[in-house]
Amino acid sequence: MELEPYLHFNGTCEEALNFYAKIFGGGITSINRYEGSPMEANCPPDWKNKVMHANFVAPSLKFMASDGQPGANTATDTRVSLSLAGKDEAEGQRVFDALADGGKVEVPYSKQFWGATFGMLTDKYGIDWMINIGG
Repeated sequence: MELEPYLHFNGTCEEALNFYAKIFGGGITSINRYEGSPMEANCPPDWKNKVMHANFVAPSLKFMASDGQPGANTATDTRVSLSLAGKDEAEGQRVFDALADGGKVEVPYSKQFWGATFGMLTDKYGIDWMINIGG
């Protein structure tokens, strides 16, 4: 079995996935909208084009995503962070800076006491990320 995170967005799923494609490469490999689905009949008009389910694949990661369900408020306090590990500090800095654009840095990307270069942030879509390089 593999662990595959499922990210929920409040109506910004497709925008977020395109943002991540610019950072990580890869992109949306499949997308299903409410329009044309069995849920369309119970869907408000402004949700017809929203993402019911999508798959995102990049060279170093994959996850599933959705805009959630019409009328539901997707909580951003999920107590889960996506952690990226690697060995290239420059690549870690590039990814950290790109994800931080429009978001909130919790721990600046810098050398830590345990030997790794580490940073923690919440991106502009409310997803928590940890970048951990080396150490």
